[in-house]
Amino acid sequence: MEILPNLKIIDLALWVELEQTLIVGDFHLGYEGELEEKGFLLPKFQLKDILKRLETIFQQVKPKIIIINGDLKHNYAKILKQEWRDVLKLVDFLKRKCQQLIIVRGNHDLFLGPIASKKNIKIVDYYLIKDILICHGDKIVPAPKIKTIILGHEHPAVILKENTKSEKFKCFLKGKFKRKNIIIMPSFNHLTYGSDITKQDRFSPYLKDISNFQIFVVGEKTYDFGKVANLP
Repeated sequence: MEILPNLKIIDLALWVELEQTLIVGDFHLGYEGELEEKGFLLPKFQLKDILKRLETIFQQVKPKIIIINGDLKHNYAKILKQEWRDVLKLVDFLKRKCQQLIIVRGNHDLFLGPIASKKNIKIVDYYLIKDILICHGDKIVPAPKIKTIILGHEHPAVILKENTKSEKFKCFLKGKFKRKNIIIMPSFNHLTYGSDITKQDRFSPYLKDISNFQIFVVGEKTYDFGKVANLP
């Protein structure tokens, strides 16, 4: 589904068509390892599910550039063994699918340097594709000449209800920030499923009132659900 000219939603990713660039983000690899340190034992299925979902995306597009828009790993304070192992596997997988892999630094990526340097990958604070700014969203990036901002960080999701049943779905949001288009991408991690967009808490300084933002729900297909303000 086209969310803006030259920008298409493909599952949980964004495709910049003319530049053949794929944007993904918020993998939060190693989250299972952190939960394990806290005493919660979970089967380690996260990376397997991510790779499977990515493969379905690569059946539809063949990118020259892949951009990871922040929070590749999860732990703030150190590199867990699982993080090191899973990040290297994911990076190797993505490098085989493109000519260039770029990592935009997220707020969880403080200790990503040793991993990135091992694979000779550049970490940047933001990335520009002509008039499109790609940044994680945890802080404002001064870029006066851009027309569109693409963020992660928020993990948007929406709870849809039918009678007594309710289910949470990952979603994209599209709105405006100081007359610029802004798109918020969902996380690519099933364990960090998402924050209910109807709640008032916002993590990004780019976002305050999102009532006029448009919702694009990701299911078997992508569905336009109208504006946040019109949710029941």
